[in-house]
Amino acid sequence: MRDLTEAQVAAGHMVGIVCDSTTGGELEEHLFEQMKDMLALGIHRTPMQRHVGPGDLASARRTYRIIKELRPDVLHGHGAKGGAYARLFGSLLRVSRSRVARLYSPHGGSLHYDESTVTGKLFFALEHLMARFTDCLLFVSDYERRAYRRKVGVPPIPNMLAYNGLRAAEFEPVTTRADAADMLYIGMMRDLKGPDIFIDALAAAAPRLGRAPSAVMVGDGDDLPRYHAQVKRLGLEGNVRFLPPMPAREAFLLATLVIVPSRAEAMPYIVLEALAAARPVIATAVGGIPEIFGPDSPALIRSDPVELADKMSQALGDLAAYGKLMPDESSLKARFGADVMAAEIEKAYFAALGK
Repeated sequence: MRDLTEAQVAAGHMVGIVCDSTTGGELEEHLFEQMKDMLALGIHRTPMQRHVGPGDLASARRTYRIIKELRPDVLHGHGAKGGAYARLFGSLLRVSRSRVARLYSPHGGSLHYDESTVTGKLFFALEHLMARFTDCLLFVSDYERRAYRRKVGVPPIPNMLAYNGLRAAEFEPVTTRADAADMLYIGMMRDLKGPDIFIDALAAAAPRLGRAPSAVMVGDGDDLPRYHAQVKRLGLEGNVRFLPPMPAREAFLLATLVIVPSRAEAMPYIVLEALAAARPVIATAVGGIPEIFGPDSPALIRSDPVELADKMSQALGDLAAYGKLMPDESSLKARFGADVMAAEIEKAYFAALGK
């Protein structure tokens, strides 16, 4: 969101952000503080719960009042809740105004539901209904576009693929510190992201390497105490260091090899950030990740601790050779630059306004 916002401001647009106030921590507060002076329409944070519930009524009223006062030409909703608000409130604004473009970017979320379950069927029926209030769908990966078509149906409205993008500064290589650990996990501390797989793989890799590999785990979340207990149970306390959230490029200084062991993803920024920083990566072949590496990349594995342990051992055995398996910088910039992302999204905005 920050990269897109900065690119849109640089292009001369007046931009504002409306988002949840109950999630995030010190890092997110710092990022918002850095951005606030550049946003002509400001930053507006209000409580929004992730799941559907009674609190949505009060949240919707607050959010609608904010948006009505801002009087935007374009409402671009991200994620299921943001997408619902952008499309419903954009439609309400059209009652009194002639022009409000309503765009929606799914980011995993409801698309991760199993379409055979009652909950999944409900969400996908709602997504199908919401299409009539949408001017354009913007997918961040072909995986999400295919998942939408399979679970919701072929969109009856304009839709396009606009990959997440990185700023030019993020393509500067990061060199690890002299005392760097072997491996880095950075992300939310919850099972969907695979920290437990990572920890089990560390234990399984020790016999292969002839030593216990060292690791840094950066992030926060409700399941963090369970991962502390898992590390202790496996006797890895002296080899695993837990740190609070920090900017990705700071975390890349701390370890040689970046591990992304997720069970499910859409188009994770951390993979793009690591590769752009010239860090070698091992990642699970889920969601849009294979679109970054290529489907046959030897850097991709299943969400399995034994397979991850094997790949860890292979990579640490010859890091120089493993690093050559990563996508080259020029191809990454051509597909995942922030300027490319912003230009594609801007086209969608003007096309929607033209309707």
